[in-house]
Amino acid sequence: MKEAPLMEHLEELRSRILWALVAWAVMTGVAFVFRLELLALLERPLDIYNATAKIRADLQVLNITEPFVTSFKIAAFGGLALALPFIVYQIWAFISPGLYDHERRLAVPFLLGAGFSFAVGVIFAYYVFLPYAVPFLLGFLGDLVKPNISLGQYMSQILAFLGVMGIVFEMPVVSYLLARLGLLTSRFLLQNWRVAIILLITLAAVITPTVDVFNLALISVPLFVLYAVSILTARLGERGHLRAAQQAAG
Repeated sequence: MKEAPLMEHLEELRSRILWALVAWAVMTGVAFVFRLELLALLERPLDIYNATAKIRADLQVLNITEPFVTSFKIAAFGGLALALPFIVYQIWAFISPGLYDHERRLAVPFLLGAGFSFAVGVIFAYYVFLPYAVPFLLGFLGDLVKPNISLGQYMSQILAFLGVMGIVFEMPVVSYLLARLGLLTSRFLLQNWRVAIILLITLAAVITPTVDVFNLALISVPLFVLYAVSILTARLGERGHLRAAQQAAG
């Protein structure tokens, strides 16, 4: 098959990016309509703190643009989640013409698995991590201070936690893909587990900047489990790589 000119590839890439941005913008508009409902959902960790704290923590607006900017941040995050399937399709439509048949069969499960893993990470952060981390952080000084929290800063931090955990949960999927392409082995992951533990604890400490052992363990233990799952998925990827190599040789 004749290779398409570089400018044709760039035009195709521009078109795919444009459609992805349009989808994100449209879904952001949809999410903006429900910004109050999304705001209430994101306030849940703070509500959990207020249910048990002696001093109530209140969200405050510190400037006249903060309500709009915060609403847009929330809508943009929700719009990205809604538009993600279409964005993934655009990525697939761009790269699929240049793939071999066995690589096309690999791409679809990878894209679906990446989306699923991200969603699981966000759900874990929302239902498991944040309900414990936010009350601990706000109550760190006990009743000595009254928490008065900027609305924009609170929402930015909550959305950052959700996004980071979604990305971290991609670890098994990425391990499988790299092993499937012959770039990673389960043996390498297994031999370097001590280094991985140190790195994962460091990552957990960055995600939860507290001295509380419970909150640190709340993140560290799932990361250790994800690393163990990554070893297993890498092993599956190795088998797939071996089968593909044998088929190509045969």
